[in-house]
Formats: sequence, structure tokens, C-alpha cells
Amino acid sequence: MHKNFKWKVVLIIGIVAFLLWKIYPPQEKISLGLDLQGGMHLVLQVELDKIPEEARKDAVARAVEVIRNRIDEFGVREPSIQPQGVDKIIIQLPGITDRKRALDIIGRTAHLEFRLVAENSVLSEAVKKKGAEEKGADEEKVDGDTKETKALEVVVPEGYEFKTLVHDKRNEETLLLEKKPILTGDKLVTAGVQFDTSGFGQPVVSLTFDKEGGSIFSDVTQEALRKFRSDGNPRRLAIVLDGKICSAPQMKQHIPSGKAVIEGNFNYDEASDLALILRAGALPAPVIVAEERSVGPTLGQDSITKGIKSTLCGFAAVILIIAVYYLLCGMVAIFALLLNIVIIMGSLACFGAALTLPGIAGIILTIGMSVDANVLVFERIREELKTGKTTRSAISSGYHRAFGTILDANITTLIPALLLFYFGTGPIKGFAVTLSIGLVSSMFTALFVTRVIFDFLTRERRELNLKMLSLFSSEPNVNFVSKRFIAFGISIIIIAVGLISFFMRGEKNYGIDFTGGMLEQIKFHQEIDIGSVRNAFHERGIFDVHIQTFGDRNSNEIIVRTKGDTEEIVEQALETIAGKGNYEVLRVERVGPAVGSDLRQKAIKSIIFALIAILMYVGWRFRSVSYGVAAIIALFHDVLIAVGMLALTGREISLPIIAALLTIVGYSLNDTIVIFDRIREDVKLMKKSTFVDVVNKSINQTLARTILTSLTTLIVVVFLFIFGGQVINDFAFTLLVGIIVGTYSSVYIASPLIIGWGRKK
Repeated sequence: MHKNFKWKVVLIIGIVAFLLWKIYPPQEKISLGLDLQGGMHLVLQVELDKIPEEARKDAVARAVEVIRNRIDEFGVREPSIQPQGVDKIIIQLPGITDRKRALDIIGRTAHLEFRLVAENSVLSEAVKKKGAEEKGADEEKVDGDTKETKALEVVVPEGYEFKTLVHDKRNEETLLLEKKPILTGDKLVTAGVQFDTSGFGQPVVSLTFDKEGGSIFSDVTQEALRKFRSDGNPRRLAIVLDGKICSAPQMKQHIPSGKAVIEGNFNYDEASDLALILRAGALPAPVIVAEERSVGPTLGQDSITKGIKSTLCGFAAVILIIAVYYLLCGMVAIFALLLNIVIIMGSLACFGAALTLPGIAGIILTIGMSVDANVLVFERIREELKTGKTTRSAISSGYHRAFGTILDANITTLIPALLLFYFGTGPIKGFAVTLSIGLVSSMFTALFVTRVIFDFLTRERRELNLKMLSLFSSEPNVNFVSKRFIAFGISIIIIAVGLISFFMRGEKNYGIDFTGGMLEQIKFHQEIDIGSVRNAFHERGIFDVHIQTFGDRNSNEIIVRTKGDTEEIVEQALETIAGKGNYEVLRVERVGPAVGSDLRQKAIKSIIFALIAILMYVGWRFRSVSYGVAAIIALFHDVLIAVGMLALTGREISLPIIAALLTIVGYSLNDTIVIFDRIREDVKLMKKSTFVDVVNKSINQTLARTILTSLTTLIVVVFLFIFGGQVINDFAFTLLVGIIVGTYSSVYIASPLIIGWGRKK
């Protein structure tokens, strides 16, 4: 025993020392998620259907490499770029402040072509007079950038097409180009920025071709020069990028060096970004932004501050309750809680996982739920002491009897956490990782670390006094089961009201995660009138827009939700109302309709799979399907009430809400498992009692634990709800409802339901 004890102490010290080493210094070792430090989360969809079938095989892999090269040159620290599925790429860019510039660099195909402009003779043959004089007739666009006039009937020669060159907002030129390029970007060696010496010193993009490309360019310019000297008409060469003409300079000299420039009225950043894109190479296929979640650094810092504040407040409240109620045992539990946080943070550092805002919520929730394991052990020790056992014997027996319950409770909570990790995305995965680590850590600290501490305390003082306060002077004897039909009726009414509200709201129940669309959180530097904002959108043809204030009255923040990608129109409207520079975009979320549908399916699957897995596990552990069915019915009860309350309070279901609902499933089941485990135990001890009496007694025996655990968890979630900030407010609200309803359902729904099956084993 002495030898084992020493090794246990060495193991604990070694783990703690290793994790502290991994954490220090925390500002370098603990990476923050994009929602805390600011940045972008993008899901790009590669449009494989727009390239030949033979080129599709490795198109995504090639696109990943091109994007990686672009981002590396852009200078983003620790980007994450990963292919997903058949045609998607997930990109995470921490610390990005200029999201528009980043989107342009990442998403532009950068297909560069040099195409000859049709000579006058070709154009003359293509144009036939219809009768009217050629006099500035009105123009209309055809197929985007091809134009024809009403006064002229244009016959496009085979192998040519019309394209528009935009000189500025008021000056455009229609050119007839050869469809087949003489040169493409694959012959490009490098690209850079230089300044035009012949004009006003504007930035231009300089290009250098390889040997083959330089030879082609030399031949084309030499032939153009020969024709110019022959007839005096300069030939032009159009530089086409992604199907749009950047410039179409005249070729009046021979260029044998294999170098060219792209002019386009660029500023320096635009020219630099274009050069960067061309150096990195063209994407093998066009890409579209299927999903975007961007958080500005201001909002990220605010989330950190509020997250830390809510964590400290919740932790302090739990420490106070445990210390006062369990006295010496409480001090042991507090040490275990502190160690729990060290293990969570150290594990995040070891695995390279990012701490997200929902992850902070996961830590807070873990603090509250990890108390449950300690409470189960301490209450078992209290029961053993009442039978007259010695302190060491009571401790040993208490840990032994609590082990199975703690294991069941944590595994059933771990199941939805793992499903969240599998089906989740972005910050939701951060929540799942933190919660999973916290559950494993709480089992280690509650069952192993605290046991070693008690062994140390009782080695010399074998009859150590383990006084604890009690909620009840004697075991309560409330007839909970007799009220079960009243409870069933109340639950049915609450669920019915909630579901009616849910179905009446229809699509309004779902956030853009599931419906698709765009959300922008905007902070104005001065007070703004919501009505004027709405009118500005209406004037620009956006009528399907939802605008709401956000935060407190003095924050001057609004949330704008629109269908589709309306970012440019939103920006125009805001500049009209507030003026450029008088507002800040704190957060942008953009989800395509296909992605929204996919996320909704994943959310439904995660809940269904969680319920099936829990049913199988509970049925196996209790050797009875009735226990599993009763638990699942109670879980449906909890989820339906939570969803109904979201509808009644006008809140939307989003990915964080799905995380909260699955957490409710785990938490509620945790409480139910404790009672079921006691029922299973009492059935063997109370063989002469009716099953109704057994269930009632089991509920009363675990009532103190139920109240204490629910109270500590509820307190930390209340702090999360009050101090966690508006971004996570709906998440915390859902957890609040879930904890209250979950505790109620364990006593009044799940436990009485197994009576219907009349099982005694």
C-alpha cells in the first residue's frame, strides 16, 4: 500500500508538472479560437462542374496548394487550410482585420490570358449598317459584358467575342477579342509591383514570362510593330483576368525581354495583391464562399474579457458553496477543481486545440458538472459513516459504490460531446473538445486524485473527522411518485404551448446556420435610428431584411440579417446613413443555402445518433430496455421544452444552440442515471417492498445530491448568462432552461416512467 501510494503521488505530480510546463507561458501556448482573437473561418466550394472531367481528379488538392501559397505570401500567422469531402476546403485565418482583401486574395481564380483585339478590318466586316446613321444610340448589356447597339446589327465572327473594358465609372469601351489566347498565366515566372514612369506614377503589375512565354510575347509584339509601320494603325493586346479585361494597351514597340505590365487604375495594395495572386498561380477551378464566419478583433477581446469574468465568478461561487457545505472534504474537492482546470488548459496546449468562446462555456459547465462526481463520493461516504464504519473504511466503500454511477453519468454525457465534435464546425468543435477533456479530467481528479489525498490524510489519523453539513436533518420522505400524473399533465401543456409557438414561427425559428443568408453585427460611433437604417435598405431594393438592436442601449450596435449575399448593398446603405468610417463591422456570418441545409441535416443526425447511443448504453448497463426508453422519453421531454422556450422568447436555433441542446441531453441523463443506479441497488435491498416504494425511496435518497449538483451547475450557468455577453446569451439561456427542466424530469418524468413497466431488476 505504501509503495502504491508513493507511485500515485509521483504520477499526479508528474502530470501536473508536465501540463504546467506545456501551459507556460499561457499567452504563447494556449491558442485562441477565431471568435476570441478575431479572424476568419471560410468554407470554399470548388466548382468542379465548370472544368473538364479529366481535370477534376486532383483539382481540390491543387486548389489547396495554390491557396496555401497565396496565404503564406499574404503573411497570415498559423493559418489552417484543409480539404473536406469531395469539393470543399476549410480555411481558418486568425487575426485577419481586412476580410475583404483576404477574400479577394483567396477566392479569385486568377486565370490570366493575353488575347489579341480584333483589327479594324475584322470589325468592319462584323458590323453591317441597318439603315440608321451611327449616332450614339442607347446601349444595352447582353450576357453581362457583351454589347451591341440598337442602331447597328453586329455579326460576331467565329472565334471572336465582345468584352467590355471599364476605364472608370463613366467611361467604358467595347472590344472585339479573339477567343483563343496567345499566352496564359501558366507561362508566368513571377509578378511584382512597379510604378508607371510614363504617366502619373500609378502602381502597375509587372510580369515576367518563362523562356517559351517570352518568345511568344516577343513574336506577337514584333508582328504588331511591323503592321503598325505598314499602315499606321496600332494593334492592341487585351490582358484578361478571370474573364474581365484589365487593360488593352497598344503595341507600338517590340518587347523581346519577355516582360509586360498590367495597368488598371490600381492603388498600391490592389496591385500588390494582384501580383501576389499571379505569383501563387491560378486556381484549377473557380471557387465560391459557401460559408464565412468573421470576427473583428474588438469583439474578440470583448468576448475574452466577458468569458474570463463569467468563469471567475462562477468558479468563486462553486468554491464557496463546496467549502461551506463539505468543510474538509470541500477543500479536497476545491483542489480537484483547480487541478481540473490545469488539466483542461494543459490538454488544449498538448493537442494544439484552440480555446473558443463556447469552449469557455464548456469550462464553466465542466466546473459545475465536475462537482457532481465529488458530491456523489462524499454523499456515499456520509452514508457509510452513518452505518458506524471507520473513516478509512467509509472512504474506501464510498469510492467503490460511487464509481459505477460516476462512470455511467460521464459516459452518457461524453456521447453527445463526441457527436458534437464529429458533426460540429468551428467554435462548436472547440466546445466539444473542451467538454470532452473536462469530463475525462473530472473523473481522474474526483476518483483518483481526491482518493490519494484522503489516503494521505488518514494514514496517520485513521479516524479523521469528516464533518459535513446536511440539507436535511434526516432522510426526506416525499411521495414524488404520487404526483407523477400531475407532472405529466403539466409537461404536456408546456410542450404543447411551446410547439404551437414553434410551428407558428416557421422559418423564423432558425438562424442563418440552417436557412442560409448573411448576418452582420455593426457598431456605430454615434446613436442611430433603426427606422432610417431600414428605409435605406428599402430604397436599395432589399425588403427581406431583419434589423434588431444588440447589447445595451448605449452600445449603438445592430444585427442585420438578409437573404443571399448583400454585403455591398449593406455597406452602401450604412455609408449613406452614418458616413464612411463612422461604423465598425464586428462580426460577419455568411452561409450558403446548400451549406445551411447540410448543417441542418447534421444537427438532426447528431441529436438522433446521440439518443440512439444513449438508449443502447443505458439498456446495456441496466439490463433492461425499460430504463433506456424511460431515459430517452425524458430527454425528448427536456429538448422539446427547451426548443419551445426558445420559440416563445423569440430566439433562433443556431449551431451553438444545438450544442446547448446536446449538453442538456448529457446533463439531464447524468442526473437520471444517478437515480436509476440507486433504484437498481435498492431493488436488491428492498425485496419485500413494492416497486413504487423502491423508486420513491431512491429519489429521496439522492435528493440532497440532486439539489446540490443542480444548484452549483445552475449558478455557474447564471453567471455565464449574466456576464458572458450577448454573443453567447442564447446559448446560456438554453442551458438554464435545460438544467431546470433536466432536474425536474429526472425526478418526475424518467423515474416514474419505469414504474409503468413494473420492472424490479
